[in-house]
Amino acid sequence: MNKICTKPLDAVIVGAGFSGIYQLYSLRERLGLKAKILEAGAGVGGTWYWNRYPGARCDSESHTYCYYFNRELLETWQWTERYPGQQEILRYLNFCVETLNLRRDIYLNERVSDAAWDDESQIWNINTASRKKFTARFLITAVGCLSSTNKPKIDGLPAFSGDVYHTGHWPHEPVIFDKKRVAVIGTGSSGIQAIPEIANQAKKLFVLQRTPNYSVPARNQPLKPQFHFEFVKKIEFWRAKMMESRHGHPWVAPDREVKKTAKEKRLEIMERAWLHGGLSFRESFSDVLVSSESNEIMSEFIRQKILKIVNNLETANKLLPKDHPFGTKRPPIDTNYFETFNRENVCLIDLKANPITCCEENGIRLKDDTLIKTDVIVFATGFDAMTGSIEKLNLRGKNGLKLSDAWNAGPKTYLGLTISGFPNLFTITGPGSPSVLTNMPRSIEQHVEWISNLIGHMIQDGHAEVEAYESAAKKWTKHVTDVANQTLLPKANHSWYLGANIPGKPRVFMPYANGLNNYRKYCDDVSRRKYRGLVFKGSN
Repeated sequence: MNKICTKPLDAVIVGAGFSGIYQLYSLRERLGLKAKILEAGAGVGGTWYWNRYPGARCDSESHTYCYYFNRELLETWQWTERYPGQQEILRYLNFCVETLNLRRDIYLNERVSDAAWDDESQIWNINTASRKKFTARFLITAVGCLSSTNKPKIDGLPAFSGDVYHTGHWPHEPVIFDKKRVAVIGTGSSGIQAIPEIANQAKKLFVLQRTPNYSVPARNQPLKPQFHFEFVKKIEFWRAKMMESRHGHPWVAPDREVKKTAKEKRLEIMERAWLHGGLSFRESFSDVLVSSESNEIMSEFIRQKILKIVNNLETANKLLPKDHPFGTKRPPIDTNYFETFNRENVCLIDLKANPITCCEENGIRLKDDTLIKTDVIVFATGFDAMTGSIEKLNLRGKNGLKLSDAWNAGPKTYLGLTISGFPNLFTITGPGSPSVLTNMPRSIEQHVEWISNLIGHMIQDGHAEVEAYESAAKKWTKHVTDVANQTLLPKANHSWYLGANIPGKPRVFMPYANGLNNYRKYCDDVSRRKYRGLVFKGSN
C-alpha cells in the first residue's frame, strides 16, 4: 500500500541545495507556512552533494558564494580558501541547515516521480519514487540548473569491463586512479577541474577533447586568518557591490572598450587581470560580449597564453579554442589545467579529427581504428541544463497539460519564475532568468524573496491560484531571445546555454542576459504594478 502524507502542506519544495534551503526558511519563518523539502539525495547540498569529482570547486569567491539574508551565518562561518572546494561548501550548507533549524522539514531520499495539478481542489498532488504521496497548495522547484547529467550514448559502452563515472554523479566512496589508465571525455568546466587532479594519480591519462575551451587561472589560495574579521566589517560594502553588478559578483566592468584602448595599455590591463585570476578577467572591459572585434583581441590573448604554457606545439595547437568567442560558453577558471599537458603521462586526443566509434571490453575505439586501452572512463560531459531537471519531475498542469508538451519548442516562462498553464508552480532560477550567468546565491536570494512576497500577497488578498498569462510568457521569452541576440552569447557551438549539447533539444537561448541588476528592477516593477503579467483566481 502507498504511504500517504494525509496532512496537506502549504508548500512542497523540490531540492535541498542553496535554493531549497532558503525557500524553506523563508516560507516557514517569514510567512509561518507549513512547508517541506523533498530531496532525492541522502543529504542536503544540491549540486554540491552530487558533484564530488576530484577538483570540484566553486568559481565564485567564497565570501560572495554564500547567503546574505542572515547576518549570523555571515559572521559565524569562516571560509578557508579564495575559491571553496566541494567539501567545504557542503559543510557550509549543512551548517546553515543546523543553524536555521531546518532539518526536521527536509525529507531525504525522496525523489519526486511526478506531480499533477488538481483543477477542482486547487492543489498539487506529488508522488515520490518511494511511493509516498504529498499534497500542497504551492509547488516550488529548487532542482538546480546543472543537475540532470548528460551521458552520451556510445555504442558498446555496456561491454566495457572497467569502471565508468560521471562528474555530475560521483560516488561517495573514494575513487582510486593510482596505477590505472584513465580516459576523460569532455573539457568543459568539470573536465578542466578534474583533469589536473586525475593526472596527479593516474598511470596514464587520455583527455578526449571535442571542443577546445578557454580557461583563465583561478589563482586559488588559502585565506589568511584576518580575512574573515575584515570581511565582517565590510559585509554591507560587499552586498552593495554585488547588487549593482550584472553578474552578482563584487565588481563592475569599467566603462572602457578593448578595441578603443591602446594596444600597450590593453595588454597591461589583461596581463594584470590574468595574474589576479578568476572570472573578473572577463570584466576587464565593458564590450567583451558585445563586440566581435574586442572579443577576438581578448580571445587571442588567451590563445597566446596557452601557446606559452604548453611545451609541445602540436598539443598546444589542439588546445587553442577558435570556434566560439571567449565567454560565450561558461568561462572556466582552473588550477594548472594547461600545464597538465606538459606531463609525460597525459595524452590529448582530438575527437574532431578522430571521433569515437564505439567502446569495447578493453577501451575506446576511434575512427582510425586506434584502440585507447583504459581501465576507467570518466564522462565530464555536463548536463541537460536549465530544463532537464525540471522536466524530469513529470509535471502536469491544468487539464493534464504535460510540461514536456508545453515546452516542446523550447522553454517558455514568465520571468523564469512562473509557467502559463501551471498554477501555483514556481521555478527558482528557471529558464528565462539570469541564473547561470550570475553568482548563483545572489540570483537565488532574489528569486526566493520574490516568490515569498508573491505568496504573502496571495494569502493577504485571498487568492487561491496564480499563473502567468500566456501572452506575458510569450512576450518575456521573446525578450530573453532578443536580449541574447544583442550579444555574442548565441554564437557558441554546442553551448548548453542553447541546449545544443543535447541531441534533439530545441536550440533556444535559455538564461536572461541583460544582467541580474536589470532583471531585479524588472521583477520589482512587476510586483509594484500588482504583479502584472500574472492572473489570480479565488477558491472554487
